[in-house]
Amino acid sequence: MSPRVLILGLGHWGQTLTYLFEQQGCTVSCWGRSQGALSAVLFQDIHLLVSALPIKAVREVAAQVAALQPPLDMILVSATKGLESETFATAADIWQSYCPHHNLVVLSGPNLASEIQQGLPAAAVVGGNLAATKQVQDCLGSTTFRLYSNQDRRGVEMGGIFKNVIAIACGVNDGLGLGVNARSALITRGLVEMVRVGTHWGGQVETFYGLSGLGDLLATCTSALSRNYQVGWHLAHGKSLSQALALTKGTAEGVNTARVLCTYAQQHQLDIPITAMVNAVLGGHLTPQAALNCLLERPFKPEIIPSQ
Repeated sequence: MSPRVLILGLGHWGQTLTYLFEQQGCTVSCWGRSQGALSAVLFQDIHLLVSALPIKAVREVAAQVAALQPPLDMILVSATKGLESETFATAADIWQSYCPHHNLVVLSGPNLASEIQQGLPAAAVVGGNLAATKQVQDCLGSTTFRLYSNQDRRGVEMGGIFKNVIAIACGVNDGLGLGVNARSALITRGLVEMVRVGTHWGGQVETFYGLSGLGDLLATCTSALSRNYQVGWHLAHGKSLSQALALTKGTAEGVNTARVLCTYAQQHQLDIPITAMVNAVLGGHLTPQAALNCLLERPFKPEIIPSQ
């Protein structure tokens, strides 16, 4: 019998994951919030439950899933790249709190959905324990979607979350016509901020130099297909945040993430200047050009690459 997969979320990424699982012969069911409450019937004989929900919807849906008492051998796959505003919780944190007895993995990587749907090659990483990640690899991996495993679930998730903020910065950079040199500097120094915060949050340094960290940074910071990049581009062209979001199809998680990360960094005395400037622009406190000037006027300092 082919593996049965239930995907929560009917957005662009949820549709793409449906395509990938079906390509591998899985039997896939899909559910979106517009369809009403979840039903226990959906969970019969389910092997994988894949959450491709926006972060703002995860807690409500996770509570519904837990109330239905899904089979304990079902593996939870979190594919959400965001942070909950009130609690700082990641999507995996939320799922774990409601379904503590299920194996939980995180799926992340440089995956622009429209390219994958065209059948173009891509790679991603599944973070979690070896047995669970192996099952996901077997169900989802293919010759065009290369799937690696990593036991550092926290690091895998944090890389996918943080890169959205730097993608906004790079969209601003390109919208202002500041060039490849400046964009490369933003990506590189953004990676330093990612490692600084991500390791403080419990991730391992090496993970951030892999697919879910550096890999995802390169994809989303250099492509107009990235929703977060698009938000930055529109802001650079004088649009307000509400206008930029209206012009961007789908959820740009980096907008909320920048605010949450700045609050976290302030509480723990972590220096994340690029993220702080992105948050200031998003909040309407600085223009994109003024934010750039603030970064360029910072005191000179040694280049310290985070390591163990």
